[in-house]
Amino acid sequence: MAKEITGYVKLQCKGGAANPAPPIGPALGSKGLNIMDFCKQFNARTQDKAGKVLPVLITVFADKSFEFEIKTPPAPVQLMEAAKITVGSKESNRNKVGKVTWEQVKAIAEDKMPDLNCFTLASAVSMVAGTARSMGITVDGENPYAN
Repeated sequence: MAKEITGYVKLQCKGGAANPAPPIGPALGSKGLNIMDFCKQFNARTQDKAGKVLPVLITVFADKSFEFEIKTPPAPVQLMEAAKITVGSKESNRNKVGKVTWEQVKAIAEDKMPDLNCFTLASAVSMVAGTARSMGITVDGENPYAN
């Protein structure tokens, strides 16, 4: 018989750097989970992605056990790496802070495809390009994936 799920916890942690300090400790402690057990498992599974921000969805069961799924890094983080910037624009419609190519947008969209709410690569590229636009990042050239 399947375990009874009592809740979910969503966190964003740096790969290989989870520790019991906030925000992880209070979020897991309020659900009664073993914080150090999560940190050890998370760090072991994300050693190859050290330093990257990774969203994680933790499923909490009634017997205080848990499972967690690690998602791909958020699109804004990947866009900032591709554009080689540290922060997005405060006024994205006026101040542009960086540039990316459509090939870079396509690579990010292919990476994010399992976590996005779309079925085709063209729609995933469109979503990532919209994120870039809202961050003040210009996408160079004509969209090769437009209809």
